[in-house]
Amino acid sequence: MPLVKTRTHLVDVSRKLFARVGYEHTTMNDIAMASGKGRRTLYTYFKSKEELYWAVVESELDILTEMMRRVANRNIDPDKKIIEMIYTRLDAVKEVVYRNGTLRANFFRDIWAVEKVRKKFDYREIELFEQVLREGVSKGFFSINDTRMTATLMHYCVKGIEVPHIRGKIAPAVDITKRKQLVADMVLGALHRPEGNNEHFIEEQLKAQQQKEEENKE
Repeated sequence: MPLVKTRTHLVDVSRKLFARVGYEHTTMNDIAMASGKGRRTLYTYFKSKEELYWAVVESELDILTEMMRRVANRNIDPDKKIIEMIYTRLDAVKEVVYRNGTLRANFFRDIWAVEKVRKKFDYREIELFEQVLREGVSKGFFSINDTRMTATLMHYCVKGIEVPHIRGKIAPAVDITKRKQLVADMVLGALHRPEGNNEHFIEEQLKAQQQKEEENKE
């Protein structure tokens, strides 16, 4: 089995064991046996169970990135994409965290370790948000002068409500449909273009974006 496939296999087996019996009750011997690999092979790839654990977390974030990418590439209006991306991300993170009790505990207890692992995911998320924002500007849906800055702010805003969302603290008494509408109104209210000449608006936004790109090259 190629090196990458072996590593992926070990991570997948570990994910299932952590979810089924918990991180604390899973041993490296358990993982070696369940994977059909020997301890020697396992330790060639991972020096400890903790290292394997964070590899599982990172792989979950890779899956989440791919889910968001699929939404970003859907053939729907950019404003609908942004809302769907936000909820895809929040709901997926909640599902991942609650799938395993140990992951849930570490997510809240060792937030700095989580931050270290998720750096790559955070960067990719900002890239995907910017992709959709640029599309929205070019099609006249959004009024934004700096798509990168807006994407970064959006990323941190969504990240900021992760924990309350996971714990069900965001307007728990409000119907979920109404809650989503309120979020959509808030997000799109900040991004939607003003009423008026659509062609002129698009032209102005494209000029501003091109100017920004030229300044960044200098």
